[in-house]
Amino acid sequence: MSHEKRTLEFYVLAVFFAGFVLFLYGPLSAVLILSFQGPDGGLTFPLNGVSVHWFYNLFEQQAVGDFGASFKRSFSLGLMVMVVNVLVSLLAGLAFRRKFKGSTVLFYLTVASLVVPSIIISLGIGVVFQQLGLKPAWYSSAFGAHLTWTLPFGVLIMFAVFNRFSPSYEEAARDLGATSWQTFRHVLLPMIAPSLIGVGLFGFTLSYDEFARTLMTAGTYNTLPLEIYGMTTNVTTPVLYALGTVTTLFSFTIILLALAIILVMRRRQAKLV
Repeated sequence: MSHEKRTLEFYVLAVFFAGFVLFLYGPLSAVLILSFQGPDGGLTFPLNGVSVHWFYNLFEQQAVGDFGASFKRSFSLGLMVMVVNVLVSLLAGLAFRRKFKGSTVLFYLTVASLVVPSIIISLGIGVVFQQLGLKPAWYSSAFGAHLTWTLPFGVLIMFAVFNRFSPSYEEAARDLGATSWQTFRHVLLPMIAPSLIGVGLFGFTLSYDEFARTLMTAGTYNTLPLEIYGMTTNVTTPVLYALGTVTTLFSFTIILLALAIILVMRRRQAKLV
């Protein structure tokens, strides 16, 4: 391949990557900038002064929207989903290491919800709860709806992890007299812990941001995505942009915290080895 052709490919890829980054972060940058509008600023450019007025306004009584309560519901729901996602994905990964009758059918049933439109899942769960005489709520029906979205991803990740995991480590531990629990606790778990953190983080973020599967299942009280959606038709101040900035920074903080924990764990493992 000639030098000119390689140079051309490099520039094409560079332009493509720049366009992708602009498309991905351009709207986010606009929200970030507009959240610093002055007290008399509006929802569009140009900026009418620069201040943090709308961030303070977030913590004041709003005519429309309940930021604090909806955030607490989304955060609590995300933690619930994260815990169940990690436990079930781990147990499924351990179970599928050994072939058992019906494992193929069970696998396809697990991932089937990924190909069904999310709004249909939400509608179906909401209808079932109503037929059973149960009141849909974010901690019950919405919790189940979110698990239909997060669990397949968690299970698939753990399958990939265990497919690359050599059983020789466990065999060596058993040869040295370790019990099954000791092998799991001191050998297997430390090695797959970073992957479990990733599964937990993935489950939390999918639940925290989920809209479609929450729409028909959240009941009377909105989660944060539903609250933000409702505010888009009522709020006419940059407080909505301030909320978007705060929630985005919160998401990035959670991701960075998880990455830091994984890094610390890997360094500890490297020292032990």
